[in-house]
Amino acid sequence: MQFAESYVGEDIVLRTARSLAREVGLDAVTPGAGAALRLLAAAGNARAVVEIGTGTGVSGVWLLRGMRADGVLTTIDVEVEHQRIARRIFVEAGFPSGRTRIITGRALDVLPRLADGAYDLIFVDGEATGSAAYVDAALRLLRPGGVLALNGGFAGGRIGDPAARDAETVTMRETVKAIREAEQWIPALLPVGHGLLAAVKC
Repeated sequence: MQFAESYVGEDIVLRTARSLAREVGLDAVTPGAGAALRLLAAAGNARAVVEIGTGTGVSGVWLLRGMRADGVLTTIDVEVEHQRIARRIFVEAGFPSGRTRIITGRALDVLPRLADGAYDLIFVDGEATGSAAYVDAALRLLRPGGVLALNGGFAGGRIGDPAARDAETVTMRETVKAIREAEQWIPALLPVGHGLLAAVKC
């Protein structure tokens, strides 16, 4: 696990974004999860990506580095200050402002305004209790063959513990199960970071 996390290193831009995330109290995606996101974006030749949870730009940089050169990352967060940091990080990473569309607001308020079937990849790094609603939105927003990636699939290591009945764990457990059993998804739970639940829309 530790080797997988250090297999792909991070440059000064990502290390800076990660440090800034810690300063504002955020738990950014791990390097292993970031590398997996970059791979998913590159494998799908992603041009249009939605990110729920901008943070300080760690996952956004990983996604942008896997996307097509003309791709646009739409990233949503309620925290203006975090997005201000992320905007700076994207510039420092060498991405022109036209490569990102930064929207401030609650994801569940913003997502209904996005076009059906228009996106190649959706990455969710939001509140676990909203995961079922995010999955429903992703099913509408993704094109066939598009990918949903959901961070926190291990629910802090409690996903396999039947005694863990807190709301976050229960919601994630139900989401993981629902995606596995749904005919619309081809899923895998990747053992990187906090668990990356990835699923291709059929």
